[in-house]
Amino acid sequence: MPILIVGSLAFDDIETPFGSSMNTLGGSSTYIALSASYFADKIQMVGVVGSDFEAEHFQLLHDRDIDTKGIQVIEDGKTFRWAGRYHYDMNTRDTLDTQLNVFADFDPHIPHQYQDTGIVVLGNIDPELQLKVLTQIKKPEMVILDTMNFWIEGKPEALKETLKHVDVFILNDSEARLLSGDPNLVKSARIIREMGPKTLIIKKGEHGALLFTNGGIFAAPAFPLESIYDPTGAGDTFAGGFIGHLSRCGEVTDMELRKAVLYGSAMASFCVEKFGTEKIAALDMLEIEDRYDSFLELSRIDV
Repeated sequence: MPILIVGSLAFDDIETPFGSSMNTLGGSSTYIALSASYFADKIQMVGVVGSDFEAEHFQLLHDRDIDTKGIQVIEDGKTFRWAGRYHYDMNTRDTLDTQLNVFADFDPHIPHQYQDTGIVVLGNIDPELQLKVLTQIKKPEMVILDTMNFWIEGKPEALKETLKHVDVFILNDSEARLLSGDPNLVKSARIIREMGPKTLIIKKGEHGALLFTNGGIFAAPAFPLESIYDPTGAGDTFAGGFIGHLSRCGEVTDMELRKAVLYGSAMASFCVEKFGTEKIAALDMLEIEDRYDSFLELSRIDV
């Protein structure tokens, strides 16, 4: 099933206690697309970049058979840039610099050949733009949405309107508490699901993820790693693995949703092992399936 991904493409300058990486390819849609490409046959991207987004950057996406015809290149413009420094615990970070550049005027127009896409993934952009994307898609079979504190605080009503049209909502624990107004994640999940999305995933970083559906609650562990170099993009990489599996299996049941959460977690665990997209751009399915099996073994009990 084809996947349409709409979000940011960026260059990141990343500092962690374990090293740094400058001018690193990033952006929400980049991580999502690369991660999903290991599972899905057809991935289409819509976004905007400047003329500093060179052939080598497009080639990295093309090497994963990702369709980039929907990426607009603004001549003499500069691509969105972000710089950040992570603290020692890797759970908190300081934003050192943000330059929206061409992304400041991003106005997504979905190419005609993309408008029949079955699965739509909306990265954490302005909820008004997310809704505009959905008005251009004919009959999406599934809509997945991500967001961030900035939009929850700055455009809560627009976000709630968009959520009425969403099937799967992915956010982290602090965002869930902020949106729901309740500190308890189970209560938060009920409140948010009443806003529209019947499938909700709350990411908890090093403590795993929670899946809420009509069938109940599923808790996925985080993978225990000795070396974590860079958590940038891990959440978007999770989303890519999650939706990639659903696209591959072709059905949405509680069991497949749970498997999708584990595949998403597996992909995110690879992402943090190197800086930027370096690790997730160079995997193979044997590695991925082995990591997925390791997740299954983490909580397995033979009775």
